[in-house]
Amino acid sequence: MSKDKKNGAARNKIKDTTSDRIFYTVNMIIWIIILVIVIYPLYVVMISSVSDPYAVSRGEVLFVPVDFSWVGYEAIFEYSQLWRSYLNSIIYTVTGTLLSVIVTLTMAYGLSRRFLGKGIFNFLVVFTMFFSGGLIPTFLWMRDLGLYNSPWIMILMGVVSVWNLMVARTYIQTSIPNELYEAASIDGASHFQYFFKVVLPLSATIVAVLSVYYGVSKWNDYYTGLVYMSDQKILPLQTVLRQILATLNYNASDFAEMFDDMQNQQEKLRIANVVKYCAIIVSTVPAVVLYLFMQKYFVKGVMIGSIKG
Repeated sequence: MSKDKKNGAARNKIKDTTSDRIFYTVNMIIWIIILVIVIYPLYVVMISSVSDPYAVSRGEVLFVPVDFSWVGYEAIFEYSQLWRSYLNSIIYTVTGTLLSVIVTLTMAYGLSRRFLGKGIFNFLVVFTMFFSGGLIPTFLWMRDLGLYNSPWIMILMGVVSVWNLMVARTYIQTSIPNELYEAASIDGASHFQYFFKVVLPLSATIVAVLSVYYGVSKWNDYYTGLVYMSDQKILPLQTVLRQILATLNYNASDFAEMFDDMQNQQEKLRIANVVKYCAIIVSTVPAVVLYLFMQKYFVKGVMIGSIKG
């Protein structure tokens, strides 16, 4: 019986036409080319970081490392400012992500309820996604609030993303039946009790989605530190990395002076040519690891956002 079903399924299977096969082949070739265009620069950065600096500066590093060397990473490890900023970024990312997820979920729950003036409030929230006061008014406001040159600016700036808020609101509206709220309210539960005892336990997926979105955004944020911070001790990693790359591109000899323990100026210049690649690798490792372990939640986040709420 099962054999007959298999034979029937084989006969009913639609065969690809010649035009279909041509389309699939061309499509595959195009995507392979795009993949190579995206992956190759990243690969060059990786092999350049472990190659001889002279070979890198002469453009000899194309497909494999040349004269394998850890000299760039040794210089990075001896640069104390980079590791201080690394710790700063970890603190900013963890604290900022936790606060952002809490504020976003509570606000999303409020927007998922029915209340007087909800339409106006929704409009005001969405309006901020397309229009802002601009850099100068925002800078003056942050300064008047005492957040300029403060670590709190990295945590509080952009604490809520309107896009993430809409995704969380849509998830609560579509994934948590309103009948649960009605049942809880009949039992005398308040909004706070319902949120903490019903909504949060059922929102593990959206919590993971928001954590990934906010975590990657906080980790990659260099602009806030660049504009609102001047104290080198509290700068995040990405801002320090940008300063390193900008200084190196402007004058390698100035950058080389950062490494005070290196005595030979020529050696400093030689190492400066490869340090930028090492710095990129060191700074992107956490984000890459987060993507690898949490990539399925990115797909879920996109699907949640695709549902009209």
